[in-house]
Amino acid sequence: MRARDLAEPFPAVTTDDAAIDAARLLAERSLPALLVLDADGRPDAVVPGPALIRRLLPAHLAEVPSLAGAFGTELDAELADDLAGLTVADWVPRHRYPPPVVGPDARPLEVATLMASFHSPLVAVIERDGDAVTLLGGVSATRLLRHFLGPRPRP
Repeated sequence: MRARDLAEPFPAVTTDDAAIDAARLLAERSLPALLVLDADGRPDAVVPGPALIRRLLPAHLAEVPSLAGAFGTELDAELADDLAGLTVADWVPRHRYPPPVVGPDARPLEVATLMASFHSPLVAVIERDGDAVTLLGGVSATRLLRHFLGPRPRP
């Protein structure tokens, strides 16, 4: 088994896409992370969902979560409004989430160690042809666990 066999199609956004559309993609598809590609289609960042939610919060709430109980639900709708007009590049803290990538021939254990060292729920699988990079898909933590655990034994 190789990374190409574990990779599944994974939706991606570009740094130029609207942040609100990226957030909706994450929410509607129940994705564990946002896979961000640069203008050339190369993985630029893999940002876990909780990190994106943190970027939605006002700084004082992100730093002192106990303050959240003092607010009513009126702030809920305002959080999404803050994404209006932003691009993914504006919203995503890419410098903190470099993309973990492997080639198609990487073994599952290589994918697992990269996932663990990057604290990422997703590893992008890419193929290089000279300077060109093609995204083959992503290996999620759940896909990797299914591989390692194998089929459930029958009673």
